[in-house]
Amino acid sequence: MIKLGVPSKGRLMEKTFDWFGQRGVTLSRSGAEREYAGQVEGVEGLELVLLSAGEIPRELAAGRINLGVTGSDLVREQLANWDTHVSELALLGFGHADLIIAVPDVWVDVETLDDLDAVAAQFRADHGHRLRIATKYHRLVREHLRDTGVADYQLVDSQGATEGTVKNETAEAVADITSTGETLRANHLRVLSGEPVHRSQATLFRSLSAPMTKVDRANLAQLVDVLGLQDAR
Repeated sequence: MIKLGVPSKGRLMEKTFDWFGQRGVTLSRSGAEREYAGQVEGVEGLELVLLSAGEIPRELAAGRINLGVTGSDLVREQLANWDTHVSELALLGFGHADLIIAVPDVWVDVETLDDLDAVAAQFRADHGHRLRIATKYHRLVREHLRDTGVADYQLVDSQGATEGTVKNETAEAVADITSTGETLRANHLRVLSGEPVHRSQATLFRSLSAPMTKVDRANLAQLVDVLGLQDAR
């Protein structure tokens, strides 16, 4: 059986079910409300596995599931050299969010990453330690700042309420996912201009390490055909 990992709750699950349903593959939960079991209709040889969105990249990389739907930000953050572990089969067109860097509104002269780099250097000279950026996306933010030449900063881990870290004085800036920016504005933060660190959306990924039999490959080819996709490699 080909195993398809799908987020186990919320709008990502509902939108994923809708996306497959519109293409003739019906995904649904089965069993009790709190039971993570699912069923598939409309295609042979496909098993639905309900997981948290954050688990799906690791399960794909480990080869324990063949396909998975999750945010492209999670795959790129969790998997070093992500494209050696998974391939993108389809961008699903929902779950859009940008990973951005934001600074306090009162930093009126800081509008770009170049400005942030200058402020970070001055901050270290004034305070004796690096400017702190709160985030849970360490890999993506570090790579982005390295590529854009920003130095003299440190990343501090934040697994929740990242926007509040500046007010709480545990960070001077933040890097977080946002879709509307409302929470940032409510916390008197402003997104730096230019391209975001990453533009994320829900994506159907295929594991490059999951074992597949000849039957599995035939079933995958059938699924790809039913979904109207092109690459079954």
